Amino acid sequence: MRGGNKDQSNSSDRSLSNHTISSPQSKPGNIQSIIYGAQHPPLAHLLNNLDSQQPLKHKHGSLKNKHSSNLPAPTSHRHAGPGLGKRLNAEKNYDYISDYTTNISNLRISEDKNLYRTASQFLASEQESIKMEKFSKLMSSENLDIDELIKLSWSGIHPKYRPLTWKILSHYIPTCVGRRKETLDRKRKEYFAFVVKYYPSRFEEIHKDMYRQIHIDIPRMNPLIDLFQQPTVQDMFERILYIWAMRHPASGYVQGINDLVTPFFVVFLSEYVPSGTSIDNFVIDKLSQDILKDLESDSFWCVSNLLDGIQDNYTFAQPGIQEKVNVLKHLVSRINVPLYNHLRENEVEYLQFAFRWMNNLLMREIPLKCTIRLWDTYLSETNGFSHFHLYVCVAFLNDWSDRILREKDFQGIMLLVQNLPTKNWSEKEIGMILAEAYKLKYIFADSPRHLFPTQPINHEYYNKEDKDKNSDAIC
Repeated sequence: MRGGNKDQSNSSDRSLSNHTISSPQSKPGNIQSIIYGAQHPPLAHLLNNLDSQQPLKHKHGSLKNKHSSNLPAPTSHRHAGPGLGKRLNAEKNYDYISDYTTNISNLRISEDKNLYRTASQFLASEQESIKMEKFSKLMSSENLDIDELIKLSWSGIHPKYRPLTWKILSHYIPTCVGRRKETLDRKRKEYFAFVVKYYPSRFEEIHKDMYRQIHIDIPRMNPLIDLFQQPTVQDMFERILYIWAMRHPASGYVQGINDLVTPFFVVFLSEYVPSGTSIDNFVIDKLSQDILKDLESDSFWCVSNLLDGIQDNYTFAQPGIQEKVNVLKHLVSRINVPLYNHLRENEVEYLQFAFRWMNNLLMREIPLKCTIRLWDTYLSETNGFSHFHLYVCVAFLNDWSDRILREKDFQGIMLLVQNLPTKNWSEKEIGMILAEAYKLKYIFADSPRHLFPTQPINHEYYNKEDKDKNSDAIC
């Protein structure tokens, strides 16, 4: 009997031990501490109401029935201590307790996320304030430090300082404050002298086709933005594009150049739009004629400086674009082999979608506000529009890699890459693309030979060709 009781007691201990081990893991907000005897204030009212007379259920049956000789008899509620038997008495309350503690854990996680979001917003606000102070101090200096301006502008420019910063980074006005007014007056007069000289010729036989194409393209530009459907704005764009084309006969006007005027025009216009007013619906005729002339001439000179760096994109056969698309293809083959193979297997040519990326500098792929943020960095980069843009296109394509790989045929891939869902993109997404592009530039820009590795010799092909020649000689 004694031996039997000893075995029975050991069995009871093992059963209790098994029940304890099968309980939830010890985590904040869990009931592990309750099982081991610690009180938890939020659960006290539940534990005090547990029915101590109800037997504890186990996965092998009732502990009371199986080991009743080894368990102490239950006591009344008045004298019951906070022991294991009382606290684990009612399995019917386990789910309630588990749900309660799970809700507590979820609440804590939610609170942690909200706290993290609040902290992130606070830090971003603080960083923006510090950045604005630096811009303010820099812009007020008599001789502006261009290197410091580039450094501040790369990660984005505050709208308040963007018009002036873009003019400086576009080499339109000097860094010296004392020379700016003189330069602006001279350049603005020079532009309108071009208008007087060239614009009347738009109806001549030799130029009327070019002017007609400009006249057709401008209404198509940003058709969903009311600002660009206003006749005054369209007349300004016509003059800008026609004068540029007349002064650059090697390329003339090419479709896509009209889009490149838009960011400059919007940024310079923002200087005159009242705070809280949407620039998309702003009635430009409210501005004086002098301001309208300044907007037009400033936009002309800045887009001219941009196009001077990428003019081979628009000369005959557009060799600049073809070269960039070819480099894009090689870069994809180096950084994302599955995507490269997927496009090749489905016979997708890079020119079919990337031509527009190079021709319009991604303006047709992302919202205008994202384009403006993107150009903050382009203007801060050496050869930003001609070289850095290539790495941005690679990063942009790579960002959609998973979606593209899910498309299983040519038609599906083309529909996706020509209509990428970027409508809701913000500066956050552009910042991620720029960061990835900078990494690619750091890896490949200083080692251009890596972009075009020497193709390995196909020995099988040459061996087969030699065998065919030998067999022909024998015959």
